[in-house]
This record gives sequence, C-alpha cells and structure tokens, in this order.
Amino acid sequence: MLTPKVTIGTEDDGVRVVVCSGEFDLDTTGLLVDACTIDPVPGGLLVIDVRQVEFGDSSFLNALIHLRNTRPLALQGPLPSQLRRMMDMTGALDLFDIRDTSGHAG
Repeated sequence: MLTPKVTIGTEDDGVRVVVCSGEFDLDTTGLLVDACTIDPVPGGLLVIDVRQVEFGDSSFLNALIHLRNTRPLALQGPLPSQLRRMMDMTGALDLFDIRDTSGHAG
C-alpha cells in the first residue's frame, strides 16, 4: 500500500487546496477529512487535488461527497482512472466540479 499523504495550501485568492497522494481506504480517509476541517475557511472554495491518488475506496468517495455537501468544493484533475471509474459507476461524477488540467473537464 502506498502511504497516503495529505498536504494543505492556500492560493493567492484564498482558495484552500488539499493535495492527496497515495492510497485511501476506511483506515486512512480520515486524513483527508481532518485536513479539510482544520481551520475551515467559511464559504471559501475548497479544491481537493486527487491527481496523485493511486487508490480510493468507497469510504474515500463518501468523504468527498460529504465534504462537497458542506462547502463549495472542486476536484483538481485529471482524475486517476480508478477513481473516475468508481465515480462514474456510482453516478457521483456528475456531483463534482472538476478542474481538469488535461483540457477536458468532467
């Protein structure tokens, strides 16, 4: 298992960016949730960069949906193929604004 890592940054315009890398499952998804709820920016956009996520299970997707339901949120892509397939199969893909740097938005 690739150790999950979450880093937090802020863009010049105040947008909070949370970068995820590695593999996320039931035991490690809390890292993402904790990073997104520490010192929240009221009403500010939260961008979760998932480009380096090697694996995310249903608990990771559930956390993304929960976070999306609590604040303005966008995913930074392109989405890894495993995550995109899971989101497409569950119908969750349409729930998210995806900032796809490869030129095709989701």
